[in-house]
Amino acid sequence: MAGVPAESLSGLPVASPQVVEIERALTRVTYLSTRSRQHERLMGLAGVPLDRAAVALLRQIADSEPLRPGELAQRLGVEASHVTRTVQQLQRAGCVSRVPDPDDRRAQRIQLTDAGREAVGRIREAGARGMQLALAGWRPEELRQMATLFHRMVDDFLAYTVEEDCGREADAASPVTG
Repeated sequence: MAGVPAESLSGLPVASPQVVEIERALTRVTYLSTRSRQHERLMGLAGVPLDRAAVALLRQIADSEPLRPGELAQRLGVEASHVTRTVQQLQRAGCVSRVPDPDDRRAQRIQLTDAGREAVGRIREAGARGMQLALAGWRPEELRQMATLFHRMVDDFLAYTVEEDCGREADAASPVTG
């Protein structure tokens, strides 16, 4: 059938040339945005002395707070122990606090403090200023289109991840026959 990618040796569809280029571009963006020199410059501009892991966790909490540490670990794709250590670092910095989970008083959720909200705001502002300078030659319509497409892509990634996770859970629950 024309337009439908053939399957690769792994049984998954072969990516189209357009998807390969998108993946390459995202890899470049990820590399550029996660370089330690870039992170240090951003933290200097924001006046926030946090490492990359702490900033990633702080941003996640700001976007979805309050969550249990295990939920944060799942959303970030890291081990729970990693989140626990990073939450402790953020607590020492005064950026987050632990609050009882209203659904289970034995459990705790992590929420931003006023200082944490201020830090996230400064980080986002510094990042947006840098992006504004980098994209100064883009027309407003191009920027709107890019923002729309990026949000759509992230939503599709999240939906795929949920479907994939549900499929794995169903496979694990299925009795093995043979």
